[in-house]
Amino acid sequence: MKKLAILLAFAFVIAGVVATGARAVEGEIPAVPAIGATIEDFTLPDSSGTERSLKSLAGKKGTVLLFIAVQCPVSNAYNERMEKLAQEYKAKGIAVIGINSNVKEDGAAVKAHAAENNLTFAILKDPGNKIADKLGATVTPEAYFLDASNKLIYHGRIDNSRNPDQIETSDLRNALDASLAGKPVEKSEAKAFGCTIKRG
Repeated sequence: MKKLAILLAFAFVIAGVVATGARAVEGEIPAVPAIGATIEDFTLPDSSGTERSLKSLAGKKGTVLLFIAVQCPVSNAYNERMEKLAQEYKAKGIAVIGINSNVKEDGAAVKAHAAENNLTFAILKDPGNKIADKLGATVTPEAYFLDASNKLIYHGRIDNSRNPDQIETSDLRNALDASLAGKPVEKSEAKAFGCTIKRG
């Protein structure tokens, strides 16, 4: 009887491991690259269909990748802040690149949305979510800050509140300012919040 109980328990453990493996194979979002990891160059089409590489758009002192959306109300609440950040830090050598990975938001929608909201920074379309999957991005907006050598030094939210009047900590700006000052980023991760990236 005891042997049977042990065999049953073992079978349950094996079944659990197999189930976990099956879930991973089904296309769960890969792990986010660790802080300090180097992000390889990639190429995506912009909203007009022109292929653009990370290398060609990167800033001399770093690059911010922002996963954004056309229809997400949280991402849209940040439009003005994202544009202001892009303009302010462009002058300091840091480029901002938007990435739209939502499967049902095509290049035309991305282009129209940028025009309507006065977004002047480059926005790329991510067909098949390949870059979102590579970076483990899950929501819009979600930020990744790479230094001049494409090393990931900050990942997460832009700030703590969708409502501009309730901002208490500007995590992304703090990371950018620390990097520009040659200092280590004190808070390298802060959980992003927003709408789920629509992968299918």
